[in-house]
Amino acid sequence: MTRRVSPTQAIRAEIDALFADGRDLVEVIEDVARLGARLIIQTAVEAEVDAFLGRARYQRTATVTATVTATGGDEEAPVRPGYRNGHCPTTVKTTSGPITIARPKLRGTTEKFASRLFGTGVTRTHALETLVIASFVRGLSVRDVEGALADALGPEAALSKSTVSTICQAIVAEYDAWCRRDLTHVELDYLFLDASHFKMHDGSRAEPILAVWGITTAGKPVFVGLAAAAAESTDAWHDFLSDLVARGLRPPLLIISDGAPGLISAAEQVFPTSLRQRCLVHRARNVLAKVSAGDQAEVKAAYWQIFDLSELGDDITVGQGLVDLVQWRIDAFADTWSGRYPAAVKCLLTDRQSLTTYLRFPLEHHKRIRHSNFIERTFGETRRRVKVIGRFPGETSCVSLVWAVLDRAARGWRGFTLTSKGLRILHDLRRALLHPPTQLRPTDDPALELATEAA
Repeated sequence: MTRRVSPTQAIRAEIDALFADGRDLVEVIEDVARLGARLIIQTAVEAEVDAFLGRARYQRTATVTATVTATGGDEEAPVRPGYRNGHCPTTVKTTSGPITIARPKLRGTTEKFASRLFGTGVTRTHALETLVIASFVRGLSVRDVEGALADALGPEAALSKSTVSTICQAIVAEYDAWCRRDLTHVELDYLFLDASHFKMHDGSRAEPILAVWGITTAGKPVFVGLAAAAAESTDAWHDFLSDLVARGLRPPLLIISDGAPGLISAAEQVFPTSLRQRCLVHRARNVLAKVSAGDQAEVKAAYWQIFDLSELGDDITVGQGLVDLVQWRIDAFADTWSGRYPAAVKCLLTDRQSLTTYLRFPLEHHKRIRHSNFIERTFGETRRRVKVIGRFPGETSCVSLVWAVLDRAARGWRGFTLTSKGLRILHDLRRALLHPPTQLRPTDDPALELATEAA
């Protein structure tokens, strides 16, 4: 008689089947991660039941007793009365979402079975979350994935080498193709630049991964580029941005970034016609870092009051007039606080013009283009995923993981609202910055000038 397929075997079959249906790679990897969580937890629970009963699935008590007697002892594997009686579905809440496992049911036991992982009724666990992450995204290598599972739960928890190899190779291949794709079709209004640091090399400090994404002229978000670098230097950012331009990326209207000198210098060199907006959130942190704890709340409120346009009502006209108003407020802030906190005021006044560039753009876009938190939140998701890893086994592993997370996250990014008024503003800016009218060459011949005027 054919034995029933165990829950762990069923999960392995589901994972292997994912690569045979021609679905998008990113969706497949996400499903593999979720199934991997089920596989690890299911295997752990089944192993607990084996240890509790003192025998494996389908192994009879008499056989186990005979084996133990023959080997000369039963201290490490006591045989308890009772037997498995099917499974019941149990939903376990993890940080990656709810996962349903088949919880074994026991009958005929002299004592109640309680899982060390979940107890008798707990449905939330973080105990194996680190193993899930480490197994499927840690090194993106066959050895790392197999090792993480085998070390934690024994050889029975490991996936087949072919499945692990398929996952790892597919991610790297997809990332390589993404890095070489043509960008001539990408036309941006807004370009966000930022970096996040990860430990990629043994014995070295955390190193940056540079990231670029933006909003197209149609108001759609797009993930543009990603690359590892040794430092956030001008050369590193210049090489990265130049590669994007070489693949067809056109200059945006506005570049939003923090105040990293290397980033700013490279952006101005590669995109000299684009305007630049300095992140107001980063600048607020810089200013508050130079203010005593007792005054930080007041100074913070005064800082954000500079950029608050609510008192102007609905009749707001973007442009130089609005820029001048906020620059006047910056001067007023400086007059108020320069006596007590000169260092904080100096920080605010440095590169002050870049704090108000966004005021030239459509009003409905202001709250999202005056800071780079849009990109930082996504980097935060990446750091959450890899927090338990500590250090990656190499640069390729790190960049591939970050790409996989960001590429998935990009599918859920919100676009920008485009109104008819806003479109006119963007069109005028585009014409003035990127496509200025050709100026006639001056001439010293008065007769030619008169002829031109008469014509």
